[in-house]
Amino acid sequence: MRASLMLSPGPLALPARNAMSRGARKVAVIGAGNVGATCAFVLAQKNVGEIVMLDIYEGFAKGKALDMSQGGQVLNYDGKITGTKDYRDIAGADVVVVTSGFPRKPGMSREDLVGKNADIISEVGAGIREHAPESVIVMVTNPLDLMTYHMQRVTGFPPERVVGQAGILDSARMTHFIAEELGVSNEDVQAMVLGGHGDTMVPLPRYTTVSGIPITQLMDTETIDAICNRTASGGGEIVKLLEKGSAFYAPGSAAAIMAESILNDRKRSLPCSAYLNGQYGLDDIYIGVPVVLGKNGVEQIIELELEKFELNSLQESAEFYKEQLSGILGY
Repeated sequence: MRASLMLSPGPLALPARNAMSRGARKVAVIGAGNVGATCAFVLAQKNVGEIVMLDIYEGFAKGKALDMSQGGQVLNYDGKITGTKDYRDIAGADVVVVTSGFPRKPGMSREDLVGKNADIISEVGAGIREHAPESVIVMVTNPLDLMTYHMQRVTGFPPERVVGQAGILDSARMTHFIAEELGVSNEDVQAMVLGGHGDTMVPLPRYTTVSGIPITQLMDTETIDAICNRTASGGGEIVKLLEKGSAFYAPGSAAAIMAESILNDRKRSLPCSAYLNGQYGLDDIYIGVPVVLGKNGVEQIIELELEKFELNSLQESAEFYKEQLSGILGY
């Protein structure tokens, strides 16, 4: 006797996955290396919708997309994930995450990458402008603040639709170091880091808390200063340890958090590299500040009340990048 399987349309029917429950959405990740692939993998697990990974090495992008697709059954996510080298495949993307570029090597600063990565961003920006002209761009390529400014100029997009990932990563690093020092959960620590994504970043201990308690009440000044210094050189520490390549789990995950906030219009308040036009006394510069991220990109820039020395540090950080913009990129 031949066995048969009958599916009941009633209560025993399998529940549908919710990948596209909020309507068709699409995110493109430019660069299928470690950072881009991590970003795509995190986004896949959040069931954001269609994901396209683009890389100059098409097989690299296709292979990782296929691998991620097969992981969906294991981790209970769904949605179309594809790899390509053709910019036409990013058409209709709501968000484009840009990770393309040369990574740092031991002994290199982020600024050492300016010339090489500026050329790459010019090419990538042209592709986005032509094929995804309504998208919001999340930049990850280093040197972050300079490349975000460059991307905005290349595409001609409104500044609020080009935003850089840096402050989330820097704050996450500071959070980890604080949690490690105090022996508490990462989940209970909220750190705030402003300024450029580099040695001139500006950690703000006054705005950094553990379950609402400022760390200035939990640690002495010497310990806080050591954590701030380690945060500023956090990427370099990983580069030195890896010897080949740079950090990717935390940067890729941070970019995914930004993309998801935009795709789902979550209005999350996050520290990002945003274009300032008078805020904090700064003009015509991308630098790390708290923003509100929604479907339109940067929907609000939050101006914190800063002490004089904190504001001076932020402005000095911005001035460093101003000099880089004019001296190297010619802006």
